[in-house]
Amino acid sequence: MFTVLERAYRFNYTLFFCLLTFICQASPAWSAPPEVQYHLNADQTHSRFSRNEKPVLRVKSGAVIEVFTEETTDKQLTLDSTVEDLMNLNSDPIHPLTGPVYIEGAEAGDLLAVTLHEIELGDWGFAAVMPGFGLLAGEIEGPYLRTFKLGKNASELAFTDKIKIPLRPFPGVMGVAPDTDERLSTIPPRANGGNMDDPHITVGTTVYFPVFVKGALFSIGDTHAVQGSGEVSGTAVEAPMRIVYEVELIKGGRQFQEPQYETAESYVVTAFATTLDEAAKKATRYMINYLEEVHGLNREDAYMLCSLAGDLKIAEVVDVPHMLVTMHMSKKVLGVK
Repeated sequence: MFTVLERAYRFNYTLFFCLLTFICQASPAWSAPPEVQYHLNADQTHSRFSRNEKPVLRVKSGAVIEVFTEETTDKQLTLDSTVEDLMNLNSDPIHPLTGPVYIEGAEAGDLLAVTLHEIELGDWGFAAVMPGFGLLAGEIEGPYLRTFKLGKNASELAFTDKIKIPLRPFPGVMGVAPDTDERLSTIPPRANGGNMDDPHITVGTTVYFPVFVKGALFSIGDTHAVQGSGEVSGTAVEAPMRIVYEVELIKGGRQFQEPQYETAESYVVTAFATTLDEAAKKATRYMINYLEEVHGLNREDAYMLCSLAGDLKIAEVVDVPHMLVTMHMSKKVLGVK
């Protein structure tokens, strides 16, 4: 015979797992991530964008890839580093990007959809203020360095005894190769994506990249444990990570100039420029184009909807010479499930 407490426990235990099973079956967010097919380690990297970067992996559309990334200095800093270490950094390895990955059949004019399925934090991270770098360079100069213990199960950052920051890991850099022989710095965002530093591009997001060269040559890195919109001091909490992503090649789809992405809640366009004003104008134009092409609005209605329901957001303002602005449009507003 069961006691009253034992019967109550068995009932609640059964109810919990029935509810959990229902949620897992009813909600895509609870579905198991796809099986990993390929693996890349944190030593399979490059630190420049060019069509001549040699791929470290060749895959077909639909491939699921597990990658490991290093923090932005490529192991020049550690949990025990000091300000002196910060000031002696070699800038050549920044950013170490895992890849590039060659997607078979990809050609200029195609789109590459990259879906982030899993992001797992590494053991530590750092944030810094570097002289001459950041939105308030010349006012708050540094150098200043803080390191933080993290770990795959960490959920918040103890900034002070009272201030706790929820962690929201994401890759600061995602990009395909530009159509150039020049080995471009990965620091500014460009039409190929690159250092977008957008904290909304996290687990569950699908990013659409215009393809510029054969094979696309996709890379990922500069992983951040948490960052505010703007990244105003010049860094996020820079940390190594494990990421599982999926690539899908889209032929004959919409044509656009810069990456766009979608989350469960929103469709988002991105726009880079040398000023926030021009980046905001570009983002607004890109959203108008999307609303015309996908939702059948005329240009005036699309412009009006951007004013009524579009959310302009600053992704980053420090990756000179470019800044990145996004516009978010609610899928609920659009009637998209």
